[in-house]
Amino acid sequence: MILYPKFSLLALGFCCLSLKPSYDEGCGIKNTAFQDGEQVTMKVYYSTLGMYIGAGEANFTTTLERFNGKPVYHCIGDGKSYSFFDGFFKVRDRYESYIDTASLLPYKFIRNVDEGGYKKYNNVTFNQGAKTAVSTNGVFNVTNCIQDVVSSVYYARNINFDKYKVDDKIPFDMFLDDEVFHMYIRYIGKEKIKTRYGKFNAIKFKPLLIKGTIFEGGEKMIAWIGDDPNHLLLRVESPIAVGSIKVDMMGYKNLRYPLTSLISVR
Repeated sequence: MILYPKFSLLALGFCCLSLKPSYDEGCGIKNTAFQDGEQVTMKVYYSTLGMYIGAGEANFTTTLERFNGKPVYHCIGDGKSYSFFDGFFKVRDRYESYIDTASLLPYKFIRNVDEGGYKKYNNVTFNQGAKTAVSTNGVFNVTNCIQDVVSSVYYARNINFDKYKVDDKIPFDMFLDDEVFHMYIRYIGKEKIKTRYGKFNAIKFKPLLIKGTIFEGGEKMIAWIGDDPNHLLLRVESPIAVGSIKVDMMGYKNLRYPLTSLISVR
């Protein structure tokens, strides 16, 4: 995962799984994890004194559409802080990605954010063959198999984590803010976890972070995804500049498979 100085707390909901398989697996990957019509809701909790309060929500939708005549998954992440939290840190974010259904590589990425007074809009079109990205600000060279913030989430959900050993690093490249970042996540293993939604069998890892104004650098963030074919993001925990946060999955519709990682509902 990669987080930047201007990332909001709600951005965690859809970028904390930003990875791709090790490079010897090649570019494309077949989608076996999600389907048209899926909807997922994440809730962000914030703490300064050990008690967590709900600060906002992020909602993710997936629809099957066409882009330049090609079938794509149009994946959208909308995040906003609750009204009572706006005075502390107001967030109104929208991220979109148009992802090739065959390879799960992105054709187009749109970022439109308002985070604590910081506003950013960027519209990016990827040419995977030419290894270029045409953004609102110009043309940039990118690496092979480049992902964006949103596409990488859905790409990652198709990773076969059983192929990795505990402490393995899984590298990924992401394009954001007109830059390519070479990052990794560290696979920690499998465990049971209790969230505000329920108890799950989960896959655990630590993403490498770039130091910013909100997050510290290194591997201090922990993330869990469901240990079933859906690979839903279940929880993220991290210290931040002031306090700490948790992001929990709190609702879903139209999953491709039953949520068999769920042991019991809270």
